[in-house]
This record gives sequence, C-alpha cells and structure tokens, in this order.
Amino acid sequence: MCMIRTVVCAWGLLLVLAMESGCAGLTPAVPGVVVKRTQLHMGTLVSVTAVALTPEDANRAITAGFMEIKRLEQLLSTWIPTSEVSRVNASAGVMPIRVSPDTFTVVQRAMQVAEMTGGGFNIAIGPAVDAWSVTEAQRIPAVSELEILRPVVDLQAVHVDESGRTIYLEKAGMRIDVGGIGKGYAADQAVTAMQKAGAAAGVVALSGDIKTFGRLPGGRKFPVGIQHPRKEGEVFASIDLEDEAISTAGDYERFFEREGVRYHHILDPRTLQPARTCQSVTVIAKEGVLADGLDTGIFVMGPERGMELVEQLPDVEAIIVGHDGRVLLSSGLKTRMRFPSISEAKGDAQ
Repeated sequence: MCMIRTVVCAWGLLLVLAMESGCAGLTPAVPGVVVKRTQLHMGTLVSVTAVALTPEDANRAITAGFMEIKRLEQLLSTWIPTSEVSRVNASAGVMPIRVSPDTFTVVQRAMQVAEMTGGGFNIAIGPAVDAWSVTEAQRIPAVSELEILRPVVDLQAVHVDESGRTIYLEKAGMRIDVGGIGKGYAADQAVTAMQKAGAAAGVVALSGDIKTFGRLPGGRKFPVGIQHPRKEGEVFASIDLEDEAISTAGDYERFFEREGVRYHHILDPRTLQPARTCQSVTVIAKEGVLADGLDTGIFVMGPERGMELVEQLPDVEAIIVGHDGRVLLSSGLKTRMRFPSISEAKGDAQ
C-alpha cells in the first residue's frame, strides 16, 4: 500500500507526497524508492525528498541537496557575521566587496526582479521592516520615522559591478537581505546537486519555496496545495507540478491587528507601509529564484498590474487573491488549478 504524508510548509504552501515505494501504478520506467528528510537551515525547516532506484541512492542525493543548501547559507545569511552578505552590509558606505559567483548571481537576479516589478521587490528594505517589527514589538512607526529611513532603503544606491564581481552599498546604514529570493535560489541549486548525485525526481522545500523535478513513482506529478489566506490550515487551491517551482507571499503569516487593521511584513517600498491590495500571491515558474522574488514584487504591485506582468513573462504563472478575496488566474493555470471550494474565495476565479 502507498502511504501519503502531508507536509505543511510556511508561507501558505502544502506539499502532499507519496512517501513509500510499492505505490499503485508503479511502472518500471520510474524509479520506485521515495525518501524524505527534514533539517533546519536558513532559519526554517527544510524538507528534501528524493526518488531513486535504491534507498542508498536517494539518501545520497538528499545529502547532496542539504550540503548545497548549507553551503549557500554560509554565503547569504544575514545571521552569520562572516557571510558574504553580512560583509557587504558591514562595508556600507565604505567600500565595495568582492563576492562569490553565487552571492553575486542572487543579488543580480534580485535587481532584475526589482526592475521587472517596478521596484515592488527590494532587497534593501530591511531597515523599514525592522522599524515595524511585526513579529516582535508589533509597533506602528511614525511616518516621520519611516521618512528618516528612506535614504537607506533606496535600491538605486545598491551598486552591482559585473566586471569586478563586487557589491557596494553607497550609504552608511544600508543593508541588503536576500531572504526573499535566496531560498528560491538555494532550492534551484539543491535540485541540481541532487540530480548530479543520481536522483531521478524529487522536491526541495525551504519554508514555502518549493522546487520539484521529475515525477513520483507511478508517473504522478507532485501535488501542491495553496493555503487559504483567511482560513488557517485550509487548502484554497491545488496544482500538480513537474520540473517547476512555486512560491507564495501572503499577509497572513507575519502580522498583527490593531483597531481592525492588519499590519503585515510585506512593505511597499514607495510608502514603507504594508502593501494593501493583495491577500496572497502564488507564482509558478521554472526557476525557484524567479518564483521567490516575483511573489513579493507582485504582491506590492497589486492584482491587475501584477497579472499583466505575469502574462508577459514566459514560463511564469500566478494565482492572486486580492484584498477583497477576488481571485485572478493567469491564462496558463485555468486548466491546471483545482479549487476544492471556490465559493469560499468570495468571487469566481478569473
């Protein structure tokens, strides 16, 4: 008998995996051993699942995936003082820092997503996020306090030099945080490491940033559920993925309410206030790094502008829940997305 395990991920994604070999419908063309392990990396639980010919092959691929994630954490984490991102931040206003190809690529891709989203995605916005301190102090900073911070959250003051592979923060007090795109990049690289180690298929899930490759035994794609943005633990929609990444940004994971107003951690870089036009944005793309960055940027852009962007991008799809519960689906998802109870979304999917 095939046993099914449900893995609940933060940021609104729910991954359902067949966790044993011997699944009904297993074909000789698809390796039949499924192994999953979970560890703590990048400040979150990371689950890595491998499909391979033998348990030894699967575990070897999983180990390779975790090693790659751990390696990237040493480069990208702002919690590690010796990381390259921490060194860049410590040298703000002083000098450029030469970084590894991985760190440079992540920052470069972040700048590209920022341009695509009209500045909606901004890796320099950390000082304003700290001023709100949504999960710790739950404070509402004064407008004057936020205005003082505006010069140090200016993405135009982040300089990326490809010839020297350096990153320079122009103003003292600036800092970058690539957590909003780095997990997607780590998932991409972990998948590559797993494939080199012999995995035929699998999933890397860093919090809610999920990257899949191949198929489950029996030929089934990997089913992923999207959490309802207003009903905790409830699946709002689901989709099957193959060689794709999925990432969700929502206003329901880190927030507090005061006098009936929800204050969450996704800030609009233009106002330095919580973005108000979406409840959640889920992006599906071939690359985890792109899905990870775009979900936040589109959340800030809003449903209409965000969906317009998605429809212009190749191999990118999205489902957006607006602030009023209205659901927007990109054209490529209209025949792929399943809604267990669409009536609960307060509006038909469009």
